[in-house]
Amino acid sequence: MGTARLTIDLNALAENWRALDAMTEAETAAVVKADGYGLGVAPVGQALARAGARSFFVAIAEEGAALRRALGPGPVICVFSGHMPGDTELLRDHDLVPMLNSIDQMLRHAEALPDQSFGIQLDSGMNRLGMEPAEWSALRDLALRLEPELIMSHLACADEPGHPMNARQLKCFREMTDGLGIPLSLASTGGILLGPEYHFDLCRPGVGLYGGMPFAEAQPVVALDVPVIQVRDVEPGETVGYGNTWFATRPSRIATISAGYADGILRGTSGGLAAHADGRRCEVVGRVSMDLITVDVTDLGYDPEHLRLLGEKQRIDDWANAADTIGYEILTSLGARYSRDYRA
Repeated sequence: MGTARLTIDLNALAENWRALDAMTEAETAAVVKADGYGLGVAPVGQALARAGARSFFVAIAEEGAALRRALGPGPVICVFSGHMPGDTELLRDHDLVPMLNSIDQMLRHAEALPDQSFGIQLDSGMNRLGMEPAEWSALRDLALRLEPELIMSHLACADEPGHPMNARQLKCFREMTDGLGIPLSLASTGGILLGPEYHFDLCRPGVGLYGGMPFAEAQPVVALDVPVIQVRDVEPGETVGYGNTWFATRPSRIATISAGYADGILRGTSGGLAAHADGRRCEVVGRVSMDLITVDVTDLGYDPEHLRLLGEKQRIDDWANAADTIGYEILTSLGARYSRDYRA
């Protein structure tokens, strides 16, 4: 079979949630947007619910509807994008909680779904989503009369503990919410690691659940094994792959494996990525192409049937560093062609 296999360890996912939950006295929710960070929102959401998560966050209402179908009634599902035009039926029919970001969204929600729960997102300095301090000051009394379920904001630099932006946003968020008597949320994975003053009433970890930084103690959740299609000998001075970017400096044994940038293995990782066989490192040589990657297996002493691109030896952030990106992009880019094996 020429299809690469992506193994998703749902037990590791659950253990990562439990480990983060143990770091705080606040409720620990789970962020499962982008189809559970590319791993499948139904199995991911169900595993986290079994672990104890009772609140979930998605990016858009359509994701919330898919999650509700997987979880059934009961868990709270919050929508970061708020109440967008055309969302009313989805929010109502799937019992979703929009995190309202503006006066327009607040009016839309009050008119269309006056009896349905909602939350509010405040902008504490990231300048992306949420009501800015002046807008919130003008709307606060109206908003409180409508009885929001949660008020949240989002940290811009939580993965950099020493960054002064963290303290500035914490101060701003406190100033905007002190004395309101409504549950508050500021911390995602990085915010949990910043310490209790950032935790408030609810934390909402995302990437740390899936084995990504800044949660260095996270268990790896994904492994990627790719079949070898062909192995050939390459003589010194011969080249491999597009653009003649790699020259053999010794007699080499080169394996061509069945995956490429169409499968989320970013072309920019060429030259910085490795594969592993029986725990031994084998360098990727030449450029990553659409469907194929070439790997130097000379030092193995045998021709492997599969090579591992993700796992204990090379985790999502190692892969991200090779591509000058972040683990989030690696996870959410994992391609649809993989066969998926969920381990529970």
